[in-house]
Amino acid sequence: MHFNIKNLLTETDDWKIEDISIYKKLYNSFKTLITNQSIPNKTQLPPTRVLANDLKISRSTVVKAFDLLSFERFIIPKKGSGYYVNYISKEKNTVNKTENYQYPKISKRAKLFEKHKYLSTDNFSKTSIAFRPGLPPLDIFPIHKWKQLNNLYWRETTPTNLSYAPSQGIEELRISIMNYLRVYRNIDCDHNQIIITSGSLHSLYLIGNSLINKGDKILMENPTFPRAYNLFKSLRADVIPCNIDKNGISISEIKNIKTKFIYTTPSNQYPLGIKMSQGRRKEVLDWVSKNNSLIIEDDYDHEFSNWENPTPSLFSLDNESRVIYIGTFNKLLHPSLRIGYMIAPKYLVNPIKSIYEQSSRFVPVNLQATLNEFIKKDHLNKHIRSVIETSNHRRVLFTDQTKNIFNIDNHYSGLHIIGNLKAKIEDQIAYQKLLKNGIVAYPLSNYYITKEKKQGLVLGFSSVNEKTMKEKTTSMNLLLNNK
Repeated sequence: MHFNIKNLLTETDDWKIEDISIYKKLYNSFKTLITNQSIPNKTQLPPTRVLANDLKISRSTVVKAFDLLSFERFIIPKKGSGYYVNYISKEKNTVNKTENYQYPKISKRAKLFEKHKYLSTDNFSKTSIAFRPGLPPLDIFPIHKWKQLNNLYWRETTPTNLSYAPSQGIEELRISIMNYLRVYRNIDCDHNQIIITSGSLHSLYLIGNSLINKGDKILMENPTFPRAYNLFKSLRADVIPCNIDKNGISISEIKNIKTKFIYTTPSNQYPLGIKMSQGRRKEVLDWVSKNNSLIIEDDYDHEFSNWENPTPSLFSLDNESRVIYIGTFNKLLHPSLRIGYMIAPKYLVNPIKSIYEQSSRFVPVNLQATLNEFIKKDHLNKHIRSVIETSNHRRVLFTDQTKNIFNIDNHYSGLHIIGNLKAKIEDQIAYQKLLKNGIVAYPLSNYYITKEKKQGLVLGFSSVNEKTMKEKTTSMNLLLNNK
């Protein structure tokens, strides 16, 4: 990391002293800046030739000062790379107390996010992916192929491609996604209805801001995706929970209530894993038609849960353009990709685009272009099959290795299962106990938006290789069964 170090140096008191040699001034100034952490540890210093030119002094003077700093271990030289700061203060950092300072009030929306934060139990440690739900088999992603496609984009790109891009997404990718949906999900749509986003939550943010006014009623499955609930509550929606039965969302319980939309995950109810039956799908579509409402169909892991016995989506059964369909490549490829999409009714496309253009703008064009080539060159098709095979194999291993810890229902599908604890321990306590030992397993009770909550752990298995799975399940058995 290089930065304008000239200003820092010339502002130090040592640099202003006239009766010492220039190299000594330079040495003292650097020493002061390093010890008071104005230049952070591990910072790469400018090359000696560049610094000499900036300060209008000889290069040999800079080298002499750097040699002295290196001798005292304030900086260290790395062959072929340059000089790096090598100083860690032994004094504890102190933070200025601000209790007496006054600041603007936090917004009501931010307070609502904080209020419902308890529903989300995220852990972003790179070393603790077992058994975090929502992760595909990261270890089999074809990094080399993706890198080749990305490098090809940068080799062939032109300066005009570095400008702003359309918020809706580049047309080539939207056409590729349209074709992909026809083949893999039996969905027929116009590519002009497709909007590229950074993922499911981003899609929900755009939809929510396009539809929800304070006090508007919406229906959500109970249990549900906590972050979707947090988002809709932050928009001041009146969320009405709708229970889940063996056929999916139990819409018959809701009568004489005018709602903006229903949020549902019919292909693989999140987190319970129940598939909405054909009869229930027709019932839900009839309900929104009679109530002039919409459906947000979140098909977050279609290939994992709907591959062998595909069920028609609500979108494909809809004859009135009342379904907003959202999907993501983040769970199919990898979460750091940050590309999702939605298919919006035509009357909603422009409002959504307007909000998009004035907020997050667009998904980086190089990512969109690379994904487009990944799809067109058939890499996605091959990867899907590899991912499903690996995921199914690891599911069998996981259920076998945890049979002494959990009771697991057979209808669960997708990237996670729900383990009903055999030991008499609350899921929140089990979650904390496992997390302290480097194992992630979310408490099922956190997914409920009513006071009545079921117990269990939501566990991902797909991203965990056999060696790690054996180690972690052994630890889990000891921790939860007190052996």
